[in-house]
Amino acid sequence: MDANQWLVVGLGNPGPGYAGNRHNVGHMVLAELADRVSAPFKSHRTSSLVAEGRSGLEGPRLILAKPNSFMNLSGGPVAELMKFYKLELDHLIVVHDELDIPFDSIRLKLGGGNGGHNGIRDIAGALGTPDFLRVRVGIGRPPGRQPAADFVLHDFTSEERKLLPNILVDAADAAEQIAREGLAAAQLRWHTDR
Repeated sequence: MDANQWLVVGLGNPGPGYAGNRHNVGHMVLAELADRVSAPFKSHRTSSLVAEGRSGLEGPRLILAKPNSFMNLSGGPVAELMKFYKLELDHLIVVHDELDIPFDSIRLKLGGGNGGHNGIRDIAGALGTPDFLRVRVGIGRPPGRQPAADFVLHDFTSEERKLLPNILVDAADAAEQIAREGLAAAQLRWHTDR
């Protein structure tokens, strides 16, 4: 068992109809990470698609997982993954969309509330604690009176899509930095005005 092994879970909904939705930005970040470690996603017995590889030559081993469940039922697959890989809670990073952060921003944290995010709520319930690391990718608030539930299930606008590749790279960089250097070092880099 590799002691420097991390589970990075990207939240989203399964199926091509959801692929470009704001709610699926966690899946998009994991696609970026899988490219970096040159590993394809494969079906796994934990109700997830999983890709595994090392972050750099001597870096941490990353287990990249996209639950096959819908967002609101992410907890079961995450708990299965933790048990299967025999990982401690401090080696779990969850990448997800965040309404309360402006688009084109990322924020990192350990624990805290779920901010109305049902995927995070379900993971906290399944693990029995909210105390896991998070890479929160800002998608901004819905315009006007559009309900948040509708907003997150829409694709990014054409203007947003121009910036999206850079955001995905930043979020992937942040997840790798947490695994390599810890949360405090990553926050110092990503929470400073850039």
